[in-house]
Amino acid sequence: MPEFVTAREAVACIKSGDFIGVNAFLTLVNPAQLLEALADRFIETGEPHDLTIFSEAGFGNWEEGSMCERIITSGGVKKVILSHYASMPGTAKMVMNNEIAGYNFLFGAMSHMVREAARGNPYYITRSGVNLFVDPKNGGGKLNEKADEELVSDIVIDGERFLKYKVPSFDVALIKGSSCDRFGNITMEKESCTLDAMSLVQAVKRNGGKVIVQVEQFTQKRRPWECIVPGAFVDYIVLCPEQKPILGIDEFEPSYAGDRFMTSDEITEFVLAHGSEKRDTIRSVITKRAVRELKPGMFVNIGIGIPEGVAIEAAKKNILSSITLTVEDGAIGGMPASGKAFGSAVGAHCIINTAQMFDFYDGGGLDICFLGTLQTDREGNVNSHRSPTKLAGIGGFANITQTAKKVVFCSTFTTGGLEIEESYGRVTIKKEGRISKFVESVGNAVSFSAKNAHAIDQDVMYVTERCVFRLKPEGLVLTEVYKGIDLQTQILDLLPFDVKIELEN
Repeated sequence: MPEFVTAREAVACIKSGDFIGVNAFLTLVNPAQLLEALADRFIETGEPHDLTIFSEAGFGNWEEGSMCERIITSGGVKKVILSHYASMPGTAKMVMNNEIAGYNFLFGAMSHMVREAARGNPYYITRSGVNLFVDPKNGGGKLNEKADEELVSDIVIDGERFLKYKVPSFDVALIKGSSCDRFGNITMEKESCTLDAMSLVQAVKRNGGKVIVQVEQFTQKRRPWECIVPGAFVDYIVLCPEQKPILGIDEFEPSYAGDRFMTSDEITEFVLAHGSEKRDTIRSVITKRAVRELKPGMFVNIGIGIPEGVAIEAAKKNILSSITLTVEDGAIGGMPASGKAFGSAVGAHCIINTAQMFDFYDGGGLDICFLGTLQTDREGNVNSHRSPTKLAGIGGFANITQTAKKVVFCSTFTTGGLEIEESYGRVTIKKEGRISKFVESVGNAVSFSAKNAHAIDQDVMYVTERCVFRLKPEGLVLTEVYKGIDLQTQILDLLPFDVKIELEN
């Protein structure tokens, strides 16, 4: 039977040197009040210190000075293992400045590592990450000099090379739920996802650790199968009536939690109404070309940033009802949300746990995906997770792209001041960007491997605001040039490498 305590009383059980698992997806299911209480305790007392934090998708709210990050930025943490850093700018800066040890692993691998920890396995063995930046030959996911522990190694089984991730040994789980009953059974009826809460709890209890859960309210009405975490596994419960389903969003959107059913027409109306603010000419040109790759019956994943516009174009073409959109944290059906609500889905048909979704992705279940890039090289390799000045983190990118039947990268050709106009299908470059997003080589920063793509005969496209490339055995091949674009001066002269041309239009 769990104890009902304050947040400060709950985090008092955390000791210096503990390994903490945070069940969060950016702003979703984020145990913010527990993290804040932990930071307050450290700032006031200096305890606990030298913590390690493992969080599959990160837990920031995209703002500098976030209270969620304060236990890290105030100096209480020595090591972070995350898939996503962009929503945690303070943590990202500390990692890039070598102030704390930083690791970046694939979201899917981290999800499955938690499940393996629950099963008592010391390693997670998988193909996910082979030839990418998490491969030991490319750095093993280490982001700086302080990251001196080898957490990934390779292993050959029946002549095939796999990666062997070291499974974490958790001392504490920090979890957010919506409600609990008098026995401490936890439900998540107001949340957009459950992530891997149950696996994390099992892993912690197996290790003799402590499970701390924050909830908004008590409830008397509950069916057994609605329980996400059994009260028998919980040590402390903290009532937080002020908590929000999504950090940074005060108004509860019931469709994100499945409380309001939406027809395909209603979802289309919602997407067009809420996506219009993100529309601009560059995004529109790219996504209008990309959306042509959608076919009825496809299972789809759409990434954050420019690719979000693919959903708007699909809505305009009235084809949302003929495809099945998915979100890596667990939503199937409906329409992925954007901004601070990213990870939620409007009108999801079903929400499964994250490990199950990555089972589907890793098994090749996706027909097509649309994702952004930071850099692309002559061979077709893509860097999406870090640059010299920006640490975004890989998130679910690698699991999504490594096995999807078709990959459509959506990115500008240049960045840093790019301005274009488009009229009746004719594109005019008004101001060229200062930085090319195409490079000779992405080096060890491989988020997507062309070698892997060739091995499974993957169909890969690179759609920009002025042209389209396809991945072929010889590397990038230019296959489309938009009307109004000069092939020589606005494409070839800006590429740092020669490219084969096989125009299809």
